[in-house]
Amino acid sequence: MPTTRIFMTLSATLWATTTLAQSDEPFQLNTIVLETAIEGDNTVDVDSEDIARQNPVDIQDLFKSEPTISVGSSIPASQKVYVNGVEETNLSVTIDGARQNNKVFHHNATTLIDPALLKAVRVDPGVAPADAGPGALAGSIAYETRDVADLLEEGLSFGGFVKSEFDSNGSIFTNSGSIYGRQGGFEYLGFLKVADGGLRKDGSGNSILGSGTDMLSGLGKLAYQMDSGDRFEFSIEHVNDDEIRPYRANIGQVLGGRPTPLTRNYDITRQNYVFTYTDESPTGWWDPTLQLAYSETDLVIDETTVYSQGDTDSFNGKFQNRFALPNGSVIAGVDFYSETATLNYEEFAVPGSKEHVTEKARNIGVFAQARLEPTSRTRLSFGMRADFQEFTGADGNKSNDQGISGNISGAVDVTDQITLSAGYSSVWGGAALAENFVMNAAWAYPVGGLKAVTSDNIFIAADAHFGAWSLFGKVFRTNIDDARAPSWGGGPALTADLETRGFELGVGYAWADGFARIGYANIDTKINARAADSYTGNYLTTPLGEVVTLEIVQALPQYGLTLGADAQIVLKETDTYDSATGGRGPALPAYEVVNSFVEWKPKQLENWTLRGEVNNIFDATYSSRATYGQEFASVIPLRDAGRSFKISASLDF
Repeated sequence: MPTTRIFMTLSATLWATTTLAQSDEPFQLNTIVLETAIEGDNTVDVDSEDIARQNPVDIQDLFKSEPTISVGSSIPASQKVYVNGVEETNLSVTIDGARQNNKVFHHNATTLIDPALLKAVRVDPGVAPADAGPGALAGSIAYETRDVADLLEEGLSFGGFVKSEFDSNGSIFTNSGSIYGRQGGFEYLGFLKVADGGLRKDGSGNSILGSGTDMLSGLGKLAYQMDSGDRFEFSIEHVNDDEIRPYRANIGQVLGGRPTPLTRNYDITRQNYVFTYTDESPTGWWDPTLQLAYSETDLVIDETTVYSQGDTDSFNGKFQNRFALPNGSVIAGVDFYSETATLNYEEFAVPGSKEHVTEKARNIGVFAQARLEPTSRTRLSFGMRADFQEFTGADGNKSNDQGISGNISGAVDVTDQITLSAGYSSVWGGAALAENFVMNAAWAYPVGGLKAVTSDNIFIAADAHFGAWSLFGKVFRTNIDDARAPSWGGGPALTADLETRGFELGVGYAWADGFARIGYANIDTKINARAADSYTGNYLTTPLGEVVTLEIVQALPQYGLTLGADAQIVLKETDTYDSATGGRGPALPAYEVVNSFVEWKPKQLENWTLRGEVNNIFDATYSSRATYGQEFASVIPLRDAGRSFKISASLDF
């Protein structure tokens, strides 16, 4: 479908909805472009309004309006996030502040998460602050789940909601519900969601192998806040996906090679336990946060002849204090993690084939991050951290290493309309744990330990606001040196060098009850100084190229309606690599996807919300650009879903 057709479709929607909008009633909508942060214009914020408007089913939906964030695979159980072209295991990823250690199997999801649990996501691409945690080689991703304060209005002591949804593509039924309340200083929240459905079809009407839905997710929180402001909170978050998937869950099929069945069952569970203490009434320089957390991802692949189980976990925590200053603040503290990666493997027909392989890593970090406003027109952020790591290999040998990381970024308002910003970071990441499913009990580790991975990140950005218009531009680069890339047969010490560079442009326009915005990103990714491929790039990067995102939203408050449409236009990419020949690989095809929704909150039934969506309106047959293997002739990539009609109804009480 020609790109112009998409622009005409969205333009027609914009014209029609603007013509209908004649109400003077206030209606709050999402910001038009990236929000300005104290670290400079380098933060991507997906807030509660974005999540409510997008109604995301998976992480691909959650980030679909951000051109520099790509998500591969159409199946949530095998989705991976790429920020500025870098895979998420090279970022510091947290959920409610708890560090995640999710590198289980390169064919399944890195961080399986249900967006229905979320209230916000903050992404710091490339340059991340020191208090984002250790291992922020290419930035950070911080997911935040819902709290009672986000759902229950002041003055109320009890509430809840129920929601049902049906998706025509795959006949997917989703039911969820929540109750929450507060009494005295106590707060509680419980949420449960169940989704079940059959195989989905692509734009050509073919069933997508292993695309059934069987997901269970839940969230529980209990908090107590004393009159003094001391607040104690404990949360449990759980996500499970247990379903027949393609034999390699992020690939449709591999042609040739050793014979394998088309499908097998993947049972993946991720859970997160977090205890947090804060002082909600800080005085003077005393504004502490204490956190202890345990996170775990477990994958079981139980076949007729083989049993495989991979598990990664992280016991982690931090103590930090925010020191308030007249022109900003300084956060200083200490954090730690103790993590393991374990593989249990057995071939039933081979006596003595049982394997139990484990790697371990421990780290203590000391950090400080200053966020200052030296003048009314300038904002400055800088910080450092020192990390001390102990690594234990599969052979039981231990090694120790340490390193320093630093960052600086800032923004200056050149005029009342124009802001310039820039940032740089140099990060020491230590030795990363290996992926569970490539670990080998016979590995021989180098004397003195594995080489530490390091990185350098830089960005320069500008944004401008002229009345209803907003303009944004940014250039960025990330270099990661000696990233660990082990293989079962090649050993534990293999490394690769990664470079991603590119630029982003954005234009937005807002009016009384709506907005429109266009984003463009051009991202070039290289591994060992040549074009990236998704095989060598497992846990590193993938070929991306040029991406255009469009979004239009119009509210009609007098009718209780909100209308919206969005599109993702991904251009043809020719800079690929063929590992068989060592030369240029086949081009990745262009594609265009358009989605739309209408949401109605009847004034006579204020507690009800009804929503209808049409996704992939033009029934495009495509694989999202970040999906594995599209540059290989031997791979049939996993296709994304074709046209679907989705309806939902929710009731608040």
